[in-house]
Amino acid sequence: MKLIFERGEEGQGLSLMPACDVPVVKPQSGYAREDKLNLPHVSENELSRHYSELGKAVHGVNDGFYPLGSCTMKYNPKINEAVAALPGFTGVHPLQPEETAQGCLEVLYDTEKALAEISGMDSVTLQPAAGAHGEFTGLMLIKSYLRFKGEKERVKIIVPDSAHGTNPASAAMCGFEIVNIPSAPDGCVDLEALKNAVGKDTAGLMLTNPNTVGVFDKNILEITKIVHDAGGLCYYDGANLNAVMGVVRPGDMGFDCIHFNLHKTFSTPHGGGGPGSGPVGCKAFLADFLPGVRVKKDAEGKLHASKSPKSFGNVKAFGGNFLVVVRALAYILTLGKEGIPEAAKNAVLNANYMQACLKEDFDLAYNVHCMHEFVLTLDRLHRETGVSALDLAKGLLDNGIHPPTMYFPLIVHEALMIEPTETEPKETLDEAIAVFKQLKKLAYENPQALHDAPTKTPVRRLDDVKAARTPVLKYKFQ
Repeated sequence: MKLIFERGEEGQGLSLMPACDVPVVKPQSGYAREDKLNLPHVSENELSRHYSELGKAVHGVNDGFYPLGSCTMKYNPKINEAVAALPGFTGVHPLQPEETAQGCLEVLYDTEKALAEISGMDSVTLQPAAGAHGEFTGLMLIKSYLRFKGEKERVKIIVPDSAHGTNPASAAMCGFEIVNIPSAPDGCVDLEALKNAVGKDTAGLMLTNPNTVGVFDKNILEITKIVHDAGGLCYYDGANLNAVMGVVRPGDMGFDCIHFNLHKTFSTPHGGGGPGSGPVGCKAFLADFLPGVRVKKDAEGKLHASKSPKSFGNVKAFGGNFLVVVRALAYILTLGKEGIPEAAKNAVLNANYMQACLKEDFDLAYNVHCMHEFVLTLDRLHRETGVSALDLAKGLLDNGIHPPTMYFPLIVHEALMIEPTETEPKETLDEAIAVFKQLKKLAYENPQALHDAPTKTPVRRLDDVKAARTPVLKYKFQ
């Protein structure tokens, strides 16, 4: 399809903006642009067609099954979008007097309290704008605390080999050294490897539980104790909280801080480049080091925002992505104490149902009861037919299904990580299971058909290597 800049001709246009109702003030000399502003010249008709074409070229949860593992691409109630669009939320300014924004401050206050209760933490900051941003914030929290205690020798963060790639990257950004430890055969943390890795230089451990292969680590209390006994802190990556929210709390597992993905677990749609939100919760001994302002209630019930003198600074302006927080609170209040654990249990149920139905035809990376996601290995299928995990994923596209996560975690060969989420009905799961089985049969009968897939999508197979090495990030005007 054509880019918007490739549509239309000079002189075409449309008038959508009302006339300016205030005096026009132009920039002073030296501050105005010298070159003509390059804007597309299109009619309203062409503009409408352009965005309709874009909509047809993408796949979201409204288009079909979207089982992207470790990402929780689930349906999010549209009423929460309506709540976040209320004028009182969209029209607020962070610098207006506190007495005129008590409702918005109450949203921040109530969301912090709710997230703290769900996670078993004592305090929460809503500033971070994404999951990896939350990781960075949590690690800076640990670093600030260790510096305050004078323990500068603690410079190493332990990360399992099955972790999300952002974990070691975030730790490196904070100036830590990364210690990678192998997983045990069951996909969980190797306790002996962990014991050998901890020491006087250990700052902490980064872990998600259930872990990246969808298994709840049965040794979690021993894991956090090993790290604590060595003087380190335990950081919980909240990417997989969707599986356990309201059922078990990271704070009760022994974790000292956690980041949440509001755009995975608490209603804001995931993907599309944003907006996201990655609040960080922590135990009381870390609370004074949290970034940004905290909302507190005085004796008269009035809400005030203030910053701790020990705070390590800001990671974003003001209270973070506020409207994402509004959606999260709407989601939490709608589901309530009973609905939140029910959502988690349904996510686990759907994943185990799909895993049980597929393990007759596919090899499981870990043949155990899973949590919210599970991992298939197509290693044997690849050896016997030449059809790779990538080929099967492309075949799914031709059947209206977004592919699962491919080739992750790295410790599983020809991996497909599948997360059906709690919002899909059994009928959808059964249809997807049937497609998986049909594609496996096709791999043996006509592997070339899967090598050629997809054939029904707006674009066929793209040159991933060229796109990564020579990306075109902006339009080149003639």
